[in-house]
Amino acid sequence: MKKSLFFIAFLSIIFVYSFIKIEKIKVEYPKTKKVEQVDNYFGTNVSDPYRWLENDTSAETAEWVKAQNKVTFGYLEQIPFREKIKQRLTKIWNFPKYGVPFKEGNYYFFYKNNGMQNQSVLYIQDGLENEPKVFLDPNTFSKDGTIALGDVQASHDSKYMAYTTSVGGSDWNEINVMEIATGKKLDDQIKWVKFSGIAWKKDGFYYSRYDEPKKGGELSGKNEFHKVYFHKIGNPQSSDKLIYENSKYPLRNYSVSTSEDETFLFLYESEGTSGNSLYLKELSKPNSSFILVAKGFENEYSAIDNNGDKIIIMTNHNAPKNKLIVVSAPYTDNTKWETIIPEQNDVLQSVIPMGGKIITQYMKDASSRAYVYEMNGNKINEIQLPGIGTLGGMSGKKNDNIAFYAYTSFTFPTTIYKYDLKNNKSEIYKKPDIDFKADEYETKQIFYQSIDGTSIPMFIIHKKGIKLDGNNPAMLYGYGGFNISLTPSFSLSRLIFLENGGVYAIANLRGGGEYGEEWHKAGTKLNKQNVFDDFIAAAEYLIKEKYTSSKKLAISGGSNGGLLVGACMTQRPDLFKVAMPAVGVMDMLRFHKFTIGWAWTGDYGSSDDQTMFNYIYKYSPLHNIKEGVNYPATMVTTADHDDRVVPAHSFKFISTLQEKHKGENPVLIRIETMAGHGAGKPTSKQIDEASDFWSFVLYNLDVNPIY
Repeated sequence: MKKSLFFIAFLSIIFVYSFIKIEKIKVEYPKTKKVEQVDNYFGTNVSDPYRWLENDTSAETAEWVKAQNKVTFGYLEQIPFREKIKQRLTKIWNFPKYGVPFKEGNYYFFYKNNGMQNQSVLYIQDGLENEPKVFLDPNTFSKDGTIALGDVQASHDSKYMAYTTSVGGSDWNEINVMEIATGKKLDDQIKWVKFSGIAWKKDGFYYSRYDEPKKGGELSGKNEFHKVYFHKIGNPQSSDKLIYENSKYPLRNYSVSTSEDETFLFLYESEGTSGNSLYLKELSKPNSSFILVAKGFENEYSAIDNNGDKIIIMTNHNAPKNKLIVVSAPYTDNTKWETIIPEQNDVLQSVIPMGGKIITQYMKDASSRAYVYEMNGNKINEIQLPGIGTLGGMSGKKNDNIAFYAYTSFTFPTTIYKYDLKNNKSEIYKKPDIDFKADEYETKQIFYQSIDGTSIPMFIIHKKGIKLDGNNPAMLYGYGGFNISLTPSFSLSRLIFLENGGVYAIANLRGGGEYGEEWHKAGTKLNKQNVFDDFIAAAEYLIKEKYTSSKKLAISGGSNGGLLVGACMTQRPDLFKVAMPAVGVMDMLRFHKFTIGWAWTGDYGSSDDQTMFNYIYKYSPLHNIKEGVNYPATMVTTADHDDRVVPAHSFKFISTLQEKHKGENPVLIRIETMAGHGAGKPTSKQIDEASDFWSFVLYNLDVNPIY
């Protein structure tokens, strides 16, 4: 009898599984026009038949986008559990989320999202005991939430608040101003701002902008001749005073900040994404000129603040993992720089002067540590953090003893802490309430060997008690560039994969900043292949240790991480079942010809140089798609307002992939409208995008969700 019941139950399971398992969805790709376009690079002819897709404003490109999206969304709509995933995401997303409070005068400001608001709301609070009030609600800027609030900066006398907004995720910003006490919006309006800070001095502020772009080229035209202006409150933008420009070098960026006492203006000059020159101007001296403090673009210099006429600077000059120094007048002689905190074994990430002390944040093996120092550089305390995770947003004023910070990890939702400097004690200030059982999951940090023997750290997160039999679905994520570090963080979207038995792995590849500037340089220019080798070795480790298999392994990454995915899926298509490159740099021969792409040559090099061309051409994702290869199931994602990595990269890549790919795996592109590189994306679009992402991944890994 028991055997019969077992057999009936077994047949029932088979029947249910068969019922929800449908045949693989068939895809018919749109036909994409090809043109005769051949470029000669140092004697090598390179065909570019989809060059016409670089024209992002043409009617023909718009029709192509429409046709591709029709196929992609038609595919996604046939995935039987897509709506269930969206319902689950919507449920877990719906809880209050808080940002780190920051103080301006007697006021505290913080961001809060009630759960499903498209954009987080900025609140103001008069002291910590009074009721907070809405100060600025970006959800009122547009009906669909596609106008986002960016940077906010209060004047040092707490009279004004300047804030930036962007439309559709574009990098272009507009600056507006409000009176803090009354909440009244002023008539001041600054346009064509990009890659700018807001640096206050009395009743005005410094900012950076470009000239107004040519019509039709707003989202793809090359950004040149960055300038610094001063805007006085109440005046039209046309009367703003030009503070600094350098017409000899159109491909340099300039940003500014002021010291808290407004006696110094700091000017940062850069040619790329790392390394800068540092100038200062003594605002207390009328008609003073800029003084060059640190020259060149090999090192980083960040002015923290001043102590009288002494400037505190964080730098990696002769210190790849950073140090803290003091520079005194006349500021031009680097032989007289005084080291306060020398370089340590761990990477110094940030410094905050507070309560007569210095709070430092370090990174050890891709997770945070925090210490308190005396102003003379003597270490006095460690700030105890909850575990292996990431500290972020530490905010405290120079003369205060209370600070706030956020802490998060892979299974530890972002929590806000209040820190008492005098007693060196932290207490929970705001804790989220999420439908997630953290104790059912575990996180490991392992170290594996890359192809050249370099030890690479990797975090692995999964349910407790999984079997290492090679049958688990796995997602490998990476970045590996621009000195950016991947540290532990909590992701609502990622819960979908973890809840369904997924193994999520994050590899800390060379090119990032996890071990300082040497680690970064080991993944740039003629060392860029190291990044791809590190990622491929991570995949091979997961397979070797039986976390997964090549039939169950997906890879993902965005921007420079999209390049990573594109390069690895074309170099080792056999190793992965699913590839998810997002807003990726796919055409490595032409990236520097659009918007701010020229600034990336410090990491990538340029095809204008023969040595670099020969190297780049070997891994450029677009140029290494081969005829007749069975590539992984791929869904490229991009957005029509991405003016950081223009969508033409993704358009040309998917067109080539659809042309040359052979096999049943789908190769699709999902093109979001009224969205950019990622910043400011409304909640509704985030949920839709995450639903489609995980539906595609799970479906193509043959995983039936538990929902």
